[in-house]
Amino acid sequence: MGFFTDAYDLFCISTVTKLLGRIYYYDPSTSKPGVLPANVSAAVNGVALCGTLAGQLFFGWLGDKLGRKKVYGITLMCMVFSSIACGLSFGHTAKSVMTTLCFFRFWLGFGIGGDYPLSATIMSEYANKRTRGAFIAAVFAMQGFGILGGAAVAIIVAVAFKNAFPEPPFNVDPVASTPLAADFAWRIIFMVGAVPAALTYYWRMKMPETARYTALVAGNAKKAASDMTTVLQVELEAEQHKIDVIVNGSSYGLFSRQFMMKHGKHLLGTTSTWFLLDVAFYSQNLFQKDVFTAVGWLPSAGNMSALEEVYKIAKAQALIALCSTVPGYWFTVILIDRIGRFTIQLIGFFFMTAFMFALSIPYDQLRGTECGSRLCGGHHIIFVVLYAFTFFFSNFGPNSTTFIVPAEVFPARLRSTCHGISAAAGKAGAIVGAFGFLYAAQSPTEGKQEQGYPTGLGIRTTLIILACCNALGFLFTFLVPETKGRSLEEISGENSGEKLSEYT
Repeated sequence: MGFFTDAYDLFCISTVTKLLGRIYYYDPSTSKPGVLPANVSAAVNGVALCGTLAGQLFFGWLGDKLGRKKVYGITLMCMVFSSIACGLSFGHTAKSVMTTLCFFRFWLGFGIGGDYPLSATIMSEYANKRTRGAFIAAVFAMQGFGILGGAAVAIIVAVAFKNAFPEPPFNVDPVASTPLAADFAWRIIFMVGAVPAALTYYWRMKMPETARYTALVAGNAKKAASDMTTVLQVELEAEQHKIDVIVNGSSYGLFSRQFMMKHGKHLLGTTSTWFLLDVAFYSQNLFQKDVFTAVGWLPSAGNMSALEEVYKIAKAQALIALCSTVPGYWFTVILIDRIGRFTIQLIGFFFMTAFMFALSIPYDQLRGTECGSRLCGGHHIIFVVLYAFTFFFSNFGPNSTTFIVPAEVFPARLRSTCHGISAAAGKAGAIVGAFGFLYAAQSPTEGKQEQGYPTGLGIRTTLIILACCNALGFLFTFLVPETKGRSLEEISGENSGEKLSEYT
């Protein structure tokens, strides 16, 4: 449920950014619906990712220092309070509202960031080696339901407000098309994200510390054996002398020569592949609405009211999530312990590259030509199907495996830290995608870009760049080891078959 909330909070912003522009930045002199200025749009979309990056590094490190369980509840409370605070972002001017929203979105991201290394590490340390990949993938697969849940809530809120406050399209009545009540709609969408996180808090606090942390980091064999007996329903004997040998043999630090010799290549592999993936993945997710509008799958903003636009964007996002994102995650859950992490990651990057090139090279033919305010002669269904396949293979591929492998390949005392570093590299890629796509996707023809933006490279060239990022991810995958069917201690080299790994 933590990851359901993470995805809901990170991606629900894409359903309301157009609404924020209409409410706070409408300029009657332009005769166009209001849009967020370039710098404000970049901040609103990207600030949560900046917070996530910081949270991944901080809570990843803290999880190795204090224990997974102690830190787990802190991240959840940070998410709950920040979600509510985002919905309470009030102010007298547009600038003050957006500044307050960005402030709380940062801290929301900070809490979300902690969930990445902690959830992955806890699940990997609880699971057995035969089904560990499926269990970690199932945790991450909740991200798909979170994206779908965000779209569903936006649809429900938009429909409820449309029925309560009927309004004409912008072209009919620019002022009436955005009712005052619309200011409550986006706040409700944000605040609903606090509900699943709050409901999860009690069960998180009831979880025992993972036995691997207790034994291999804290060095308490007796407590670890007791916890494992409770979880596995198998009587285990505490063997402190064996734990002492393992702990003493893996006491090297993150910046030591020994770590670089054993795991430096692995860390480079997990950070580089996650970075390259997220450049493309977050660009696609956060700016679906812009791509769909550009190819004519969504009507132009002037032909819709504010709440109708929220509804249409959310419906498109839900359709993509339901048909490609969610199935991709669960294909990974089913197959990861059969065909392995390495193979799935290669397959994913390969087909993401192929479908992205298939979208970008004939982009103008797929999009069609402009006929007044609409597009003619395009192949929009083909475009959307190809676009959906890139989502499917990102989730049945590197979006899942880049989360799983860092939780398996590093030693227990550095596992959470290294997962946090890998995830932070991914969020650095997401920030590049979130900020870069906004500007790069603008039309290269002067006067055709969105209001407030400079000319860019165009969507076609931007999609080609994203395809190249995926191709590089394919190559860097060869730095990542296969972890299928082996215990965590065997993978990290912490022992070679001690009692602890017999059952795990």
